[in-house]
Amino acid sequence: MTWQWFHRLGSPRWFYEKSGNWLPWLTAVTALLLVVGSIWGLAFAPADAKQGNSYRIIYIHMPTAVVSLAGYYVMAISGAVGLIWRMKLAYMMMKSAAIVGAMLTFLALFTGAVWGKPTWGTWWVWDARTAFMVLMLFLYLGVIALQEAYQSHDTATKASAILALVGTVNIPIIYKSVDWWYTLHQPATIKFTSESTIHPSMLYPLLTMIAGVYCLYTVALILYTRAEVLQREKRTKWVQQLVTGAGEAR
Repeated sequence: MTWQWFHRLGSPRWFYEKSGNWLPWLTAVTALLLVVGSIWGLAFAPADAKQGNSYRIIYIHMPTAVVSLAGYYVMAISGAVGLIWRMKLAYMMMKSAAIVGAMLTFLALFTGAVWGKPTWGTWWVWDARTAFMVLMLFLYLGVIALQEAYQSHDTATKASAILALVGTVNIPIIYKSVDWWYTLHQPATIKFTSESTIHPSMLYPLLTMIAGVYCLYTVALILYTRAEVLQREKRTKWVQQLVTGAGEAR
């Protein structure tokens, strides 16, 4: 039973058909979480005692940074599944995860620079966490670039998957960089093994935004993967019937 479900999950057609049913619900939940979290954090959360209102960019910066890190594992695991079980859908999801992850990483770096100006007095500082976040952006872009670097599609996907797996070494370094090296970045705000250093009135809208960005990531990943499925499976009968049916409906 488990193997049958796993086999279905690896089917591009099954994924495309099922994900179409998931999207409306996921999109609605995403919109609700992002609207509630952003209004709660930007308008109703109290000002920080030291940073004033400038800290409020944390409600965009931290969720995008957290999800970009988690998204790298999604990309790497998809690549591993593709290498081990030769699943076409896994490679499609790996490419889509690279695109979405790169956008989130860039947004995290950009909002970090905006936050750094009033906090540190400069837009950019090459501290440990920032440097390794930039490295992660290049790893994402490298996976995307390798998809186009080879004439052989099979070689391109395998090379991308290997790069994605090698790059996972960078993720725990990013997590622990503020603990291992002297850095301008503040220590971890949300802690699972001890009490968080952020007041609940600021924490709850932040958690809401993190949940919202996770949902946004999922929606974007599904949309990009669906587009990739149609592109790579365009010669199959079911995609041709889908296109023909959509044309007739117009």
